[in-house]
Amino acid sequence: QVQLVESGGGLVQPGGSLRLSCAASGSIFAILNMGWYRQAPGKQREMVATITNGGSTNYADSVKGRFTISRDFPKNTVYLQMNSLKPEDTAVYYCAAALPSNYYWGQGTQVTVSS
Repeated sequence: QVQLVESGGGLVQPGGSLRLSCAASGSIFAILNMGWYRQAPGKQREMVATITNGGSTNYADSVKGRFTISRDFPKNTVYLQMNSLKPEDTAVYYCAAALPSNYYWGQGTQVTVSS
């Protein structure tokens, strides 16, 4: 099993920045890739960004050029740097880890972009 703990959410004004962190523990050796997803009120959960063990990244079109996902292997932590935030980025952000036999989720962290 893998445990994921997110941090770094909060309230920020449009145009501002936040950095989310996700610390992984447990069977981290089995993790294939990690990612960030988000869910806004009344909407389905959507992929924001993913990163493989080899460092390949993938982003949703809506965040390309504004968000950056990175991974610190010694610290077992994945980050999401979010710049030029917009009100439509408001959502609960979830960290996820993909293993060969299962998918694990963190508890989520709220990001609110508002003036």
